[in-house]
Amino acid sequence: MNIAVIGAGTMGRGIALTAIQQGASVALHDISEDSLKKAKSYIQTQLQKGLEKGYISNTEVIQEESKVVYSTNLDCVVKHADLVIEAVIEEMDAKVRIFKELDRLAPINAILATNTSTMSPTEIGAQTKRPDKVVAMHFFNPVHKMKLIEIVRALDTSNETVEMARKAGEFLGKTTVEVNESPGFITSRMNCLIGNEAMNMLREGVASVEDIDNAIKLGLNHPMGPLEMADLVGLDSRLRNMEYLHETLGEKYRPSPLLRKYVKAGRLGRKTGVGFYHYS
Repeated sequence: MNIAVIGAGTMGRGIALTAIQQGASVALHDISEDSLKKAKSYIQTQLQKGLEKGYISNTEVIQEESKVVYSTNLDCVVKHADLVIEAVIEEMDAKVRIFKELDRLAPINAILATNTSTMSPTEIGAQTKRPDKVVAMHFFNPVHKMKLIEIVRALDTSNETVEMARKAGEFLGKTTVEVNESPGFITSRMNCLIGNEAMNMLREGVASVEDIDNAIKLGLNHPMGPLEMADLVGLDSRLRNMEYLHETLGEKYRPSPLLRKYVKAGRLGRKTGVGFYHYS
């Protein structure tokens, strides 16, 4: 399978790593050479960790590294793709702009998937001449460890496209669930609500960051607390998600004032070294 990944940030590089580990050939695109260099370093580091732990051999490391092409040339990246996965910033204008280009450049039979966590694949697909081949494939961070992909059917997505997305998910070693399009799908809709309430409780002085997270982890058996999760996602990304859900689903998704304050202060979580927690 030939997979093109558009966007070499956290999600894009994670999808690329997972794909080569499962035997796919990957072309990874970004407009930034620096982002591509960071993605290459990340992929090489993860493969080396697998080698050190005895999960893969040195020969396999070399083979998997050779399966990735890094390029700022979108035409070259997508021209042989069976599946294109967009993983850029969670802004509709940016996604629409990219999908118009993908529609023009990708093979006519290629599936165009967006990795959006909240936004409408119907709106994205409507900007193309192949809305029947547009679908959302929502991966989770870190991609190589998380087991789920939400496959989100847009208004015009064909049954064939959904089935091909499901098979692609299985090829990548993931479990898939099918969702009829609704803002936030299943997971983001629930996760944002829980995280937002945790931020409001912290703002109200109900408990400390650590105690809120520990209560959710130990009392509700979540593997990660909601504030720790928000730091991992990035508080700027979480705010964009909340604003979209507030706009589309109503008042209960109004972003916590504390979230807005942290983003204005540049406290974005792991990516900046400080959010609800401090990271060295």
